[in-house]
Amino acid sequence: MTVKEDLPELGIDDFTRRFALRAANLMWFLGAGASASAGIPTAWDMVWEFKQLLYGSQRRVARQSVADLSNPAIRGQLQAHVDAAGTLPAAGSPDEYAGLFEAVYPAESDRRAFLDAKLTGAKPSYGHLALAVLMRAQRSRLVWTTNFDPLVADSCAKIFGTTGTLTSVALDAPDLARQVIAEGRWPVEVKLHGDFRSRRLKNTNDELRQQDAKLRQLLVETCGRFGLVVAGYSGRDSSIMDTLDDAASRPGAFPAGLFWLHRGDQPPLPRVAVLLTRAAANGIEAALVRTENFDEALRDATRLMDGLDMTGLDSFGVERRRWSPAPRPVGRRSWPVIRLNALPIVESPAVCRRVVCSIGGTADVRAAIEKAQVNIQGARTKAGVLAFGSDGDVRKTFKCHTITEFDLHTIEARRLRYDSAERGLLREAVTRAIVRGRGVVAIHRRNADLLTPADPNAGMWEELRRLVSTLAGSVPDHPELRWREGISTRLDWADDRLWLLIDPCTVFNGIDDANKAVAADFARERTVRRYNRQINDLLAFWAAHLAGDGELRAFGIGDGIDAVFRLSPPTAFSRRA
Repeated sequence: MTVKEDLPELGIDDFTRRFALRAANLMWFLGAGASASAGIPTAWDMVWEFKQLLYGSQRRVARQSVADLSNPAIRGQLQAHVDAAGTLPAAGSPDEYAGLFEAVYPAESDRRAFLDAKLTGAKPSYGHLALAVLMRAQRSRLVWTTNFDPLVADSCAKIFGTTGTLTSVALDAPDLARQVIAEGRWPVEVKLHGDFRSRRLKNTNDELRQQDAKLRQLLVETCGRFGLVVAGYSGRDSSIMDTLDDAASRPGAFPAGLFWLHRGDQPPLPRVAVLLTRAAANGIEAALVRTENFDEALRDATRLMDGLDMTGLDSFGVERRRWSPAPRPVGRRSWPVIRLNALPIVESPAVCRRVVCSIGGTADVRAAIEKAQVNIQGARTKAGVLAFGSDGDVRKTFKCHTITEFDLHTIEARRLRYDSAERGLLREAVTRAIVRGRGVVAIHRRNADLLTPADPNAGMWEELRRLVSTLAGSVPDHPELRWREGISTRLDWADDRLWLLIDPCTVFNGIDDANKAVAADFARERTVRRYNRQINDLLAFWAAHLAGDGELRAFGIGDGIDAVFRLSPPTAFSRRA
């Protein structure tokens, strides 16, 4: 069995419950990713900036010519130049960051100046301030970091109201670090790569390999007293990973657990997977915890903790707001209210069926459902096939693929915050439920579903006919191009909940390359005079029609797992709080 298959994982909700009980016995280890939301570039960002600088200076071209790093062609161009040198680390290797940094700026003073410029103007993020709140409540005592920034110290200065509470130890004072930890003079921050103002800045290959032995030994020793939460750190530095490997191999290590917070669905670096797998095999409670980012993880963790004084953190949203207040209305004018096209989903499935079997990917799942000719839906994930529908139909569909597990799967909120398999499953299910219960037909698109009246002449559409006059027809001089009044729908996540976004539009049948422009012109002519009042009336109609007066069921079954939704007729509004 491979390490990937053995990798222990823990849901973010499970982690936050454990953290709430063990916080005082857990250290933090922060990498560059923890400072990303504070405006400090990550190691990945700087790696590509180094490649830009090398390419521009060696090819004697303007840096602006390769500025768009979102373009795969430009990234390929930069990487080809680096590869051609033959002396620099390979892309994605643990030494890539340090090797490129040294190649671009061989002098330590230049590297220090570069980092100083990157740190200018950075302010603590929510996660840093929340960590300082935990320190004030003595729920967090010791932070290790590879970062050069002063964000932990700045956060403590703000939360504690003084700069004298936190002891921040850089690479040039390992004996001080040992002393304050031994004496319990909390809170303590230890910078393993030095401070960006330090004369002993460590940031090249040779320097990383020769990292101060005293600090690494102290990290090993403290891992015998505390558990560890790793956040924003990829695991690229061999010296750090060697130290954690050493700690995990010792009896009684990480008594409160080893939790590695990891962003996204991609697997962690092999060394991280090996560390967690071996730690778990040695009896340590070790797990990978998938989360959105450092800030989200701290927000989720602090929500479950009683007795926290959030003074200093409550003002974070006000200080960091990305909007400016409108002038106060005078006279008879009132505050403007903007109607949004988002319907709150007040009820959605909390569980679905999980089937572990030998089937391949998503295309194979869809083919199996079509072949079985059953009324179910399914999505392929790492956890197995997730499905809604009758249990008998689900078993019938996958029985020839050697079913080994047949149970329930919890649909976690964190997995709905981005375009995950679970959110895709719910999107398909809510469309199926609307089609079944609201008299519409659906056309599936990659990013949205198009819904139109199944029978435009039915009485339920009388109000819509009054608003737009005609509900269906053909484009003049193009009888092959049929159209219907409709909406596009998609799911989105905001304000800690799911929303159904609706957009009134004209839906066409029979579009091809020859008449695509004709369809676009016709749709524009139909909607060009739909101003605020008309759009408001259309949104009100569709919101009331879709929400109805009860729940929406995708299948209407009595056995198995149905997908049940309930929509709120009032759409979201934007107004002054």
